[in-house]
Amino acid sequence: MGNASRFQFIKSQHVPSLTVLHAAMEDFSYDRHAHEEYAFGVTLSGRQDFFSGGQFHKSPPGNVILFNPEEVHDGQPGGEHTLDYLMMYVDPEQVAPLFADALGRDTNAGFRLPGTLIQDSQLRGAILELARLVTANAGSCIDQENALYKVMERTVQLGGAFHSEQSATRPDALMGLAKEYIHAHLDRDISLDEISQAAHLSKYHFLRLFRQHYGITPHQYVINCRINAARTALTKGVSLSEVALRYGFADLSHFNRRFKRIYGMTPHQYQRDISR
Repeated sequence: MGNASRFQFIKSQHVPSLTVLHAAMEDFSYDRHAHEEYAFGVTLSGRQDFFSGGQFHKSPPGNVILFNPEEVHDGQPGGEHTLDYLMMYVDPEQVAPLFADALGRDTNAGFRLPGTLIQDSQLRGAILELARLVTANAGSCIDQENALYKVMERTVQLGGAFHSEQSATRPDALMGLAKEYIHAHLDRDISLDEISQAAHLSKYHFLRLFRQHYGITPHQYVINCRINAARTALTKGVSLSEVALRYGFADLSHFNRRFKRIYGMTPHQYQRDISR
C-alpha cells in the first residue's frame, strides 16, 4: 500500500463497540475477510467494487452497503477515481435490543440485514449523521444512541428480519461446530484434522464444504479470526508484542502484514487511532 490510500478509525466516546472507518483508497485492495460486527457503509465518491454473498458488486456514490456479522467480503476501488467511503461497525449484542424494539418483538434470534447494496436516501442520511456525530465527537450520549436507533429502525423498515435457529441446514450446523472450535482455540496452533473432526467430517469433505459455504478456506478463516481477536485486544490497550504472541503470529512483521491486509493500516496505527 502506498501513501495514496488513507484509513482512519474513530471510536465512539459514548456508544460502546461503535467504530467508524473513513477510508480513501487508490492503490489498495482488501483480502477476503469477515467482521464479527454488523457493518453499515456509504460510498461517498468513486466506485466501490467488492465480493460478498457469492457475487461481485459495484457501488457508485450514494449507495448504502450492509454486511451481516461474519459475512465474507473483500473490496477495492473501481474505475479511475479515488474511492472514498464510510463504514460503521457495531457489535451484535449492542444492537439486538434496538432491532427487536424496532420490530416490536422480544427475541434473542439473530437479525439479518435486508441486503448488501441498497439505494435509500433515508438510511444513507441516518448512517451519515451517526458517522458525523462519532467522527466529530459531537452531541451527548443520548444523541448518538438516538442516531444509532434511527439506523436500526430504517434497516428494519427496509426488510431486515430475525432468522430462526431452527431453519439452519445440516451444513450450517456442521460449519457452526467448526467455527465454535476455531474460536475456542485461537490462542494455540490448531490443525485441519482437529477442525474437521469437530465438524464430524472427513478432512477433504470439510475443506470443500467450508469453502463452498464461506467463500474462503479454513486457513483464511482462522487467520481472519485471529486478526479480529487481535483488534479487540488492541482496542483494550494490550501491547502489540503481547497480542502478536497471544494469537500465534511469528513476529511483529508477520502481524503487521496480516493486519494491514484486512484493516488497511498496521496494528500500531489502529491502536493509535482508537485511543484518541
